[in-house]
Amino acid sequence: MIGMNHGQEGCTPMTATPRGPVTPTTPPVSHRRRASGLPGDQPTSQDIAANLPPAMRVGAAIAWRFVVIAAALYVLGKIFSELIELVVPVAIALLLAALLSPAVARLVRWGVARAWATAIVLIGGLAAVGGLLTFVITRFVNGLPALRAQVSEAIDKINHWLTTGPLHLTDSQVQKWLTQAQDSIKGNQGEVASQVLDTAVTIGRLAGGAALCIFCLIFFLHDGDRIWRFLTRIVPYEHRDRVDLAGRRGFAALGHYVRATVVVAMIDATSIGVGLAIIGVPLAVPLSALIFLGAFVPILGAFVTGTVAVMVALVANGVVSALVVLGLLIAVMQVEGHVLQPLLLGRAVRLHPLAVVLGIGVGLTLAGIPGALLAVPLLAVLNASVRSLLSDADAEVDPEEIDPNAPGEADPADADDDSGGALGRLLHRS
Repeated sequence: MIGMNHGQEGCTPMTATPRGPVTPTTPPVSHRRRASGLPGDQPTSQDIAANLPPAMRVGAAIAWRFVVIAAALYVLGKIFSELIELVVPVAIALLLAALLSPAVARLVRWGVARAWATAIVLIGGLAAVGGLLTFVITRFVNGLPALRAQVSEAIDKINHWLTTGPLHLTDSQVQKWLTQAQDSIKGNQGEVASQVLDTAVTIGRLAGGAALCIFCLIFFLHDGDRIWRFLTRIVPYEHRDRVDLAGRRGFAALGHYVRATVVVAMIDATSIGVGLAIIGVPLAVPLSALIFLGAFVPILGAFVTGTVAVMVALVANGVVSALVVLGLLIAVMQVEGHVLQPLLLGRAVRLHPLAVVLGIGVGLTLAGIPGALLAVPLLAVLNASVRSLLSDADAEVDPEEIDPNAPGEADPADADDDSGGALGRLLHRS
């Protein structure tokens, strides 16, 4: 019988051979295309990426991400440039809130209602600033006649040197140059008038910006915590605590930076003002106040205000007095850079000088003097916030435990881990 093996004692079934044609194994489509030379024989993008050197793949990945980030920053920059008259007052109000919020918090702890605490601190701050400006302007106006007389005397000395010095100019030549200068000024009266009009418009804009700044400052001092909680709602819930904590660290760093900068500016202004008074430079008090304001713009502010002080000393007292003032400024700046800032500024707000210079340059290019003023505080906030986001220990910290008005809260919980800073840890993780 079919399927039985008669040569054995037992009968074992045998597998029946399937009838019909046998279908051969079909090769993959890609193999058929390669064998036939069809257009599909071209390598795919995955094949090309797999055959690229690792360095090129990494470089390309970094390049397109950099392009996306640059495009986003460009769009943000265009938005801010269009809204510059709105952004700058709000940013200055935030700086002032970081400076004054500890006083409001202390009054609240003493039992004062928050609305009254805000009013007391705000009125007191405005009174202090107004009194300082009034004092400085009064001293400047009172000292202007003496400075005018000294400038006239200096001009006479320059004329005497031009006629009797190595140039041996005649009186007629000197008078001719003076007449040409006067004619040039008279010929540009229309331009001077337009500049005066532009100055009036600028003053109006400054007044509107000041009003907006005070309005925002009131709400930052009174409702700052609720405003921040509202803003964190746009963050996904699983990341909300980390962002909340990073924001609190950043605001603490901002407050620490502003308060330390005020102390440094007061020390600089007092030291230089006393030195100018001892040397006998006129307008010592207004110049010291100008140096105080310039200290809020690191490096650039000190350079500009110091140049003004040296020029006033040169015109009023001569070359020797100007050189002495220059030496005094250099000495004070050295003490500030090597003693005061490392001592007063915490680790969270201490920035590399290159980052400070580049930040001021970018801020000055994008928004002028306000941009230079706000660049370094922004870098301080970003430094503290990024350090918090990269901190492993901060993942276990409750944001409610952090007081943003305390300077010590700017550092993450593992601030003692000095492994190259926030940027170094970011590069290491990536």
